[in-house]
Amino acid sequence: MGVTADKIQELKLKEEKILKMGGEKALAKRRENGKLNARERLDILFDKGTFREVDMFVTHRCTNFGMEEKEIPADGVITGHGKVDGRVVFAYAQDFTARAGSLGEMQAKKICKVMDMALKTGSPIIGMNDSGGARIQEGIDALSGYGEIFFRNSAASGVIPQISAIMGPTAGGAVYSPAMTDFIFMVKESSYMFITGPNVIKAVTGEEISFEDLGGAMTHNEKSGVAQFACESDEDCIMNIRKLLSYLPSNNMEDPPMAVPNDDPNRRDASLDTIIPDNPNRSYDIKDVITSIVDDGAYFEPHEYFAKNIVICFARLNGRSIGIIANQPNNMAGCLDINASDKATRFIRFCDSFNIPLLTIADVPGYLPGSDQEWGGIIRHGAKLLWCYSEATVPKLLLITRKNYGGSYIAMCSRHLGADMAFAWPTSQIAVMGAEGAANIIHAREIKGADDPIAKRKEKIDEYNEQFSNPYCAAERGYVDAVIVPSETRPRLIDALEAMATKREMRPAKKHGNIPV
Repeated sequence: MGVTADKIQELKLKEEKILKMGGEKALAKRRENGKLNARERLDILFDKGTFREVDMFVTHRCTNFGMEEKEIPADGVITGHGKVDGRVVFAYAQDFTARAGSLGEMQAKKICKVMDMALKTGSPIIGMNDSGGARIQEGIDALSGYGEIFFRNSAASGVIPQISAIMGPTAGGAVYSPAMTDFIFMVKESSYMFITGPNVIKAVTGEEISFEDLGGAMTHNEKSGVAQFACESDEDCIMNIRKLLSYLPSNNMEDPPMAVPNDDPNRRDASLDTIIPDNPNRSYDIKDVITSIVDDGAYFEPHEYFAKNIVICFARLNGRSIGIIANQPNNMAGCLDINASDKATRFIRFCDSFNIPLLTIADVPGYLPGSDQEWGGIIRHGAKLLWCYSEATVPKLLLITRKNYGGSYIAMCSRHLGADMAFAWPTSQIAVMGAEGAANIIHAREIKGADDPIAKRKEKIDEYNEQFSNPYCAAERGYVDAVIVPSETRPRLIDALEAMATKREMRPAKKHGNIPV
């Protein structure tokens, strides 16, 4: 018994030493800066008492530059598994207090091990990034480690949800693993992502720029679109990750978790009957429509700050998770452009990968005109939207609220791209283009030759509106399944979603398509 007790005591002492991480001085500095340490972050992520650490005793084997004398607790990363709302999740959290969380050969192996476990078991993987980058002393072994992680990011894509939290500096090659995952969360004023930092930029180009302006949370949420969430603190970031997971299945072979609905599936909302302005050029907030339709008015929105002319979000209809893509008339009249196309495309592919039905809410006047858009490749980027709606085999519902013109009509999940059920409000205007433009083209000679061109033009606009700017032409062709009273939208969508819940659809066998990237 004495030998066993000694061995247990030895184990406890080793664990205690590693649990001290980079030491009290380093941990105190973190607290002063308002940051949680890596272990605290994992404690918040997982249900209380469920986290189990893996590879606590792994250490580096580098002997260059005196590294054989350096101890790095847990080699700068804590890895393991636990439960989030009762479901198994794997995670890793880099420890900035231990050699700045720098990635070397053994840290990469630890990360790869939990990624492999997650993939084998069909469980989500969460990465909390907080690192000074590659451990330079380990040279090519550090670079090899990044490559091994990237390879696994690719293998896991579309199989298990991959979520990255940027909770400190992330630079150089370290940014590419998060960029290959499904969602990136960043913390305002404390997390950064960039390929080359401000000092290198100044040395090479002479440009002076701050860390925040170059690669802060709002920069990547507003400008680059690299990140989907900007959070107020470490705690806020982690709680939002838990919230995101509540909408997602654990893997691509499962359906999303059902929530017990509190909201009446037959609820009508009379405010929807008057939400569309009388003037077709006036805007309204599409989020008001979303909150009126979904369970308890609750939705969870990635990319809130990027490409605001289109809204993407998770929500529920009678307890079922759905992904919503909606034009936003409040911003750029809801036009499609390069960034909106990219934003919607990636979300559609994610939802389709993980069996999350899609609801598209269309109010779109067309594509944003201009040389910047054409030279930036709006044709190529817009084609992605067509591609991904066509490729998606999950249930696809379409709701047209007002304008739905031309190529953008096709692009917003029309029947022609595989919408399973399409609904339109009586306020819908489904046509090749708006009445004014159409009248100017079709009746140009007649208007020009009229005694009163202004009156003639108005007459032709009214005529076009009456004949084509309505949902009934499309309904007559079967391109719209039903024209519905707006206040009845929620029960109609719930009925349609339940009818399509067992949908099965196959595409031709292929290795993979060649998406217009």
